[in-house]
Formats: sequence, structure tokens, C-alpha cells
Amino acid sequence: MATKDDLKLWTMEALRAAGGELHHIRVAESVWYRHELELRGSGDLFFTWQYDLRWAAQKLRGAGELQRIDGRGDGIWRLA
Repeated sequence: MATKDDLKLWTMEALRAAGGELHHIRVAESVWYRHELELRGSGDLFFTWQYDLRWAAQKLRGAGELQRIDGRGDGIWRLA
């Protein structure tokens, strides 16, 4: 069963596959295409995963894995 922690891994996977940066909507799209079955079998996470994907990105920023947004507001998530 997928967990919130898997979302961190899948976010990094999507960004690496895209060359290091991707609009957050395309990150969600990538996660869905690669992990739909796992998400469908994840209980309550299935209903919250897109919100939780943003939580995962914030955790990754805090860990220095993703660049901070610093008011950019362009929706692009970038590897640090």
C-alpha cells in the first residue's frame, strides 16, 4: 500500500525523468501514470494524494532536495 513517504520518492522520480524541473501539474500527471494502481490501492491516500503530493514537495524542500519557491509562484518544482 502506498504511503505519503512514497509520494516523496515518486516526486523525485518524476523530476529526474523530466531533467530536473517540471510544473507541479505535470508532476501529478507523471505520478498518476506511473503509480495509478498503487494509488488506487492506498486506502484514504487515494482521496488525498494530490494534496499530499504538495506536502511531499514541502518536505523535500525542507530537506534541501527541491529548490525553495521564494515567492516565484510559477508552479515549477526544481531539483536542488
